[in-house]
Amino acid sequence: MFSLKTYGSVCRPDSGWAAFFTSILVWGIGMGCFQATFNNFIVETYAIGGVDRGVLEFMRETPGVCLIAILALLHKFTDWQILRIGTLISLAAAGLLLIPVPWMGAIVFITIWALGEHLVMPVRQSLALSIAREGKSGESLGIVTSAINAGTVVGSLLVAAVFFMGTRVLSVESQRLLYDIVWCLIVLLLGASVWFGGRVKEPGVQGKPRPSFYFRRKYSKFYALELFYGARKQVFFTFGPFVLIKLYGMETKDVALLFGISAFLTALWGGRLIGRLTDRWGYRNVMVWDTVILFFVCLLYGFAKDIFPPKIALGIVCVNYILDAILSNASIATNLYARTLSDSQEELTATLSSGISVNHVITVFYALLGGWIFDAFGAGVLFATAGVMALANSAFALTVPKPAPRN
Repeated sequence: MFSLKTYGSVCRPDSGWAAFFTSILVWGIGMGCFQATFNNFIVETYAIGGVDRGVLEFMRETPGVCLIAILALLHKFTDWQILRIGTLISLAAAGLLLIPVPWMGAIVFITIWALGEHLVMPVRQSLALSIAREGKSGESLGIVTSAINAGTVVGSLLVAAVFFMGTRVLSVESQRLLYDIVWCLIVLLLGASVWFGGRVKEPGVQGKPRPSFYFRRKYSKFYALELFYGARKQVFFTFGPFVLIKLYGMETKDVALLFGISAFLTALWGGRLIGRLTDRWGYRNVMVWDTVILFFVCLLYGFAKDIFPPKIALGIVCVNYILDAILSNASIATNLYARTLSDSQEELTATLSSGISVNHVITVFYALLGGWIFDAFGAGVLFATAGVMALANSAFALTVPKPAPRN
């Protein structure tokens, strides 16, 4: 799996890796609590349909589209500082969710959460690369991914425990009270993450500010891969849990348990294994075969209910949900490809944030389109479109130059 000792062997000794790792692990627990609760919260509290879910996701992903502009405003801040700022923003959003509000208010609060989450994304990846020893970049990204997934395991189990104890042991009738307990847990966890991150003595790896806006022709293939990734991730992230809840009737504790199992398997070997495979086989091979496998995962997820009896279909869908979670770690390969093109740490951070903005351009529109497809044609057609995008991703990845052999 991984440990502080393992990560220490991957990172440079003077890089602040221990505080970074601990902060990310605690952040992952808070994220696990949110992800395990979020989908059931919006369905049970607001009784939304596919189109409403698409609208919410459109708003939730908007900070990703605007990320390059937001980071341009923060270009004088270091990656370590932005990591803390993003965490504080999400902490504030979790606190706001304690306030009972109409549907539009909930959308605003969830969008604030997403702003903090998206701010953390590129700097987390950039820092994981910057603190790695030579030749250990993929493994560093993989271990950080595993740490987040380990946190997600704990967070999911915490949510499952809250709802099991509340409904089965204490006979709590108010679901709202149980959700509020989870939001309070998230506030405490993200506060701890900020505290750990604040203990870092910044190693000074960023000697100059990042470029305010950064798009370069040499990254054109990277941007195209990010577009494909945005469409592929949007379907599973938004409508994967939605299918489980709306079509299969999974309760909060069951969804939380599935999230926990998925994150546990990814933390156990998925993230670090894909990081090692990327270092060993090259980012191009990983980018190609990841999405070939994903094509079949999408088809089974979308059409299982039409082919198999309900209980078997549910089992198949759960297995494929876990497979998608593991395969999503292959984004490590795209980040490593971007690093080979970058001339400095500042350029890499700017490029990764530009990539997130690019993939969110298609994400926000695919959220609206996906909600309409789900209501009009069903889950099968929606996930079939994701499968087609996966094959298109594989075909395009074949045009990426092979990495130079490393001694």
